[in-house]
Amino acid sequence: MGICCSAGPQLQSRNPPRKRARKPTNLFDIEASHVAGAPQFTVLQKLTNGLLVQEGVIITDKFLFGKELGRGEFGITYLCTDRVTKQVMACKSISKRKLRTAVDVEDVRREVLIMHHLPPHPNIVTLKGVYEDDNAVHLVMELCEGGELFDRIVARGHYNERSAANIARTIVEVVQACHKHGVMHRDLKPENFLFANKHENSPLKAIDFGLSVMFKPGERFSEIVGSPYYMAPEVLKRNYGPEVDVWSAGVMIYILLCGVPPFWAETEQGVANAILRGVVDFSRDPWPRVSEGAKSLVRKMLESDPKRRFTAQQVLEHPWLQNFKRAPEVPLGEVVRSRLKHFSAMNKLKKKALRVIAELISGEEVEGLKAMFNMMDTNKNGVLTFEEFKTGLRKLGSHLAEHEIRQLMDVGDVDKKGTLDYGKFAALTLQLQKVNNDEYLHKAFSYFDRDGNGFIDMNELKLALSDDVGPNDQNVIFDIMKEVDTDKDGRISYDEFTKMMQAGIDWRKVSRHYSRERLNSLSDKLVKEGTLRVQDNDLRR
Repeated sequence: MGICCSAGPQLQSRNPPRKRARKPTNLFDIEASHVAGAPQFTVLQKLTNGLLVQEGVIITDKFLFGKELGRGEFGITYLCTDRVTKQVMACKSISKRKLRTAVDVEDVRREVLIMHHLPPHPNIVTLKGVYEDDNAVHLVMELCEGGELFDRIVARGHYNERSAANIARTIVEVVQACHKHGVMHRDLKPENFLFANKHENSPLKAIDFGLSVMFKPGERFSEIVGSPYYMAPEVLKRNYGPEVDVWSAGVMIYILLCGVPPFWAETEQGVANAILRGVVDFSRDPWPRVSEGAKSLVRKMLESDPKRRFTAQQVLEHPWLQNFKRAPEVPLGEVVRSRLKHFSAMNKLKKKALRVIAELISGEEVEGLKAMFNMMDTNKNGVLTFEEFKTGLRKLGSHLAEHEIRQLMDVGDVDKKGTLDYGKFAALTLQLQKVNNDEYLHKAFSYFDRDGNGFIDMNELKLALSDDVGPNDQNVIFDIMKEVDTDKDGRISYDEFTKMMQAGIDWRKVSRHYSRERLNSLSDKLVKEGTLRVQDNDLRR
C-alpha cells in the first residue's frame, strides 16, 4: 500500500496549474488530472457487499492534502486531514490514466473489496472510506507513521529472541485473520508491515493487499505472484493455496531471528532454485544461541510440502509462540541488527531505482500507444490479429523474425484468444520499451550519478536516498556501498548497479504486467531445465 513516511512534495491548490513547456503531465497528481482530460470509466460501480463508494465527491473539498508518503505503479499515497473532524489519515489516490488494462482495473477492485471484507483487526490497516471521481479512485485509510518493521528493530538498539517472538506472533495472527475470512495475502514481506505510531508499544499493521485474493476451501491457484525471497515452492510450481502465506511468514521469522533470508542467491533463478531445494541453514551465527523451540517452528513453517506445513492456527499453538513472553531475553547479537539494517537499506536502494524506472513511463508515451494501435488495426475492429501485428511492426521498422513476433504475440495474448486488444498491446509494448530495455536501467543509474562521470559515489548515494534512510545515517549508506561496490574502489559502476538489480527485486513496483510475465518466464525456464515439474492439470488462474 506504500503508506510510509518519507518526505514528499505538497499537493497543489485546486486551481489548475499553469502549463509549462515540455513538462509531461504528472499522471499521479490529483490536481493536474483535472486539466489533462480524464478517462471516462468507472472502476467500482459494480461492487456490492455493502461497500459504500462515494462518487461525485471532490476529494480536495473533503480532505486537506499534505506531503507525499509513498508512490506505486498506479498512484501516490498522501497525508490527508479531514476538514471537518481534523482526523489525520492517509489517502492512496489511484490514477485512472495508469489503469491501462482490464486486469489493472480488476486488481484495484479486488484490493478495495478485500480491505472492506476483512473485519476490524488491531494489526490490519483500516479502510476509512472509498471515493471515486473522473480522475482517480481514492482509498482513505488510517495513517501508519511509526516506520517499517526492520527500521524499528535497528533503531531500538536492543534485540532478543523474545522481541522476535512477539513480532512473529503478530505476523501470524494477521495470516490467521485473513485465512479465517477466506483471504490469501500472497505478498507477505517486512515492507508490508508498518508501525501505527512512534510509541514503543505501537501496534504493527499489515498495509498492502494489492495481490490478495479470496479463496474457497480446496481451491487452487496458478498465477505466479509475490516477491522472490518470500515465495513458496508451490507458487513456482503454479499449484497453490493459502499455505503459501505460512511459508512467507516463516521466511520473515527466519530473517527476524538471524538477519538474512533463508533462500538467497545473486539472481532470481538462483533464489528460485534455492527455494525448490528447500535446505534451511541453522548452523551460522546466531542460530547456535537461538532456542530449539524457535528453530522447530521455523522448520514447520518452511516445510516444502504444503500438506505437511503448519497452518496458521498450528503455528499460533506452537509452544514458542504460546509462551512468547517467556522466550529467552538473551540478545541475538549485534550481527543480527547489522544484517537487518543492511537488508532494509538494500531494499530501499532497489525500491528507489524501480521508482525511477516506473516514472519514466510518461503520459505522452501512454497516449502515443493508442495512435500506434490504431495504425496497426487496419480493419478497425478493436483487436490485432497476428498478421496486423506483424505488418504494423514492419511499418515501424522492426527487423524481428516471424517466429520472434509470434513469441511476442504469445506473451501479450494472456487469455489465448489469438488477438491483442488495446490493453494487452499497451502492456506488452510498455514492457518492451521500458523495463526490458538497458536504456532505462541507464537512466535509473543516471538518477544516482548526479555528476555524470559514470560512477555513483558516497555523496551521490547519500543525496539520492536522504528521504528513504535519513540524511544523517552515514552507516546505512556505507553498508550499501560496501555491498554493491564489488571491486572495492569506493564507488558503484553501472555493471555493479545492474548486478545489484538482478536479485530479489519486486518488479511489480515498476509494472504488474511485467512482474507477472517475468515470474512466469522464470517458472517456464526452470521447467525446461528439469529443475521444476508442473502438473499437467494445474489451473491457469
